[in-house]
Amino acid sequence: MPSLRWVAIVALTATLNNATPTRAAEAVGQAVVIKTAVTGATGPLEVSAPVHRDERIRTSNTGLGQFVFLDGTKLAVGWGSSVVIDKYVFNDDNSVKNLTIRAAKGTFRWMSGSSPSSAYQIVTPAGTIGVRGTAFDVHIAPSGKTAVVLLKGSARFCSGGGCRELKRRCDCVVASPSGAMTDVIKVNRSVLAELGTPRALPFLTGNQQLSGGLGAIGGNCGLTAAVQQEHTARPQQRNSPAPGPPSPGTPNPPDPPPQGDVDDGNNGHGNDPGKHDPSNPGKSNGPGHG
Repeated sequence: MPSLRWVAIVALTATLNNATPTRAAEAVGQAVVIKTAVTGATGPLEVSAPVHRDERIRTSNTGLGQFVFLDGTKLAVGWGSSVVIDKYVFNDDNSVKNLTIRAAKGTFRWMSGSSPSSAYQIVTPAGTIGVRGTAFDVHIAPSGKTAVVLLKGSARFCSGGGCRELKRRCDCVVASPSGAMTDVIKVNRSVLAELGTPRALPFLTGNQQLSGGLGAIGGNCGLTAAVQQEHTARPQQRNSPAPGPPSPGTPNPPDPPPQGDVDDGNNGHGNDPGKHDPSNPGKSNGPGHG
């Protein structure tokens, strides 16, 4: 009897070792761009690596991954993101019957493939996106607050607070998991403030660059220039603090010279005649100073 029991154990072990999780092993697309750290179910991903149904894809704080599915659908996953290929049902005519992406956090760019629009669905913590021949960006903040920006086609975003139709390029809506949802507006810097991070929507602000058709579609909706202007203004504000009251015992500054007098040519760097600031004597002596 011990020998029969041993045979049964060996047979069961062989069965378990040969069992393969066919659902998890079903390849539905591949990686075409990988920058810094992008991981899948089995570890770090490389270019041309397959991605599978039910697989979770994560990127590091500097990571970027671009993927192409069997029907030509393209997905970019920006830094600090997490997304699951939740459902993928492929038809015999090289189209999909159902492709559902469950986005948990971070930034994504989607461009539909050749399948019917009804086949696609993107689920976020704040609602669900239905697509119609569409390209769009999505950003999901740590709080679950979600912004959708249309780049091409049209899309419908639905949550507990109702539905919003995005019909024009750069149309944007922001929704919260609580059901609160804004009206549709053109995306602008206020959307970044509402999402609570300057790292939001990096494909539109120019902080992350995409390759191929994903990078060229839809433009940047003016966000790149707006963010650059903001960054340019900030150093000037820091370097020009409002003057405070003088300290006790500090002599009053001299009166400015009458209009028409020759300036001493020193604005703090010795190179700006006619615009001298007496509060900044600088390091060089212009005419009229010892």
